Amino acid sequence: MQEYFAKLGRDFYTAFIEDNRWKYIVEGIQNTLILTFFALILGVVLGVVIAAVRSTYDRQYARMVGPGKVFLAIGNWICKVYLTVIRGTPAMVQILIIFFIIMASSNNKMLCGIIAFGVNSGAYVAEIIRGGIQSVDPGQSEAGRSLGFGYLQTMWYVVIPQAFKSILPALANEFIVLLKETAIAGYVGVTDLTRGANIIRGVTYQSFWPLLAIAAIYLVMVMFFSWLVSKLERRLQNSER
Repeated sequence: MQEYFAKLGRDFYTAFIEDNRWKYIVEGIQNTLILTFFALILGVVLGVVIAAVRSTYDRQYARMVGPGKVFLAIGNWICKVYLTVIRGTPAMVQILIIFFIIMASSNNKMLCGIIAFGVNSGAYVAEIIRGGIQSVDPGQSEAGRSLGFGYLQTMWYVVIPQAFKSILPALANEFIVLLKETAIAGYVGVTDLTRGANIIRGVTYQSFWPLLAIAAIYLVMVMFFSWLVSKLERRLQNSER
């Protein structure tokens, strides 16, 4: 037993201390958080646009006339195709297509990862936001129109703020899901947390400590952000009382 623990200690030293290999893990944590943060921002921007187009189509298409109706129908069709393709294909395949085909001439691996995960997240964020918009009482829109607001002004100043409050916890959960999904970013050369562990494995031929370390780090990060989400949900519930 003593020899076993001594071997674990030597393996730990080889995996992390020797040649400062712990820096791969630190760099991986940093890149994972950066990738997740900016991908979520891109996903939210895409999600807002797509949700606005689809919600406008559902609410206004039957009453519209003229060329605007045609453009809205085309926009809604494009959004539906986007949602179907992104939600119907694995994120792994999407990031490979973006890196090796769409952005093959780019050497910025982090940018490729942000775009790939942002596009993927945007499909799910769009449905979250659309659900939030649909949950707002239609009377709120009518109240905004009665104040003299146009449709876009009513959406921006009345509907979306109320919808955002209800979907904020779901968006925070999307951030946590995205954080775990970025573990595949290493397949296109991004030195995220998982790739950092794989680099250590490749150098030391050890799997126990590197994989155990990143599993523990992912768990701690997810637990921390889950705790923040639960606090956010309680605060929103208290504000509604």
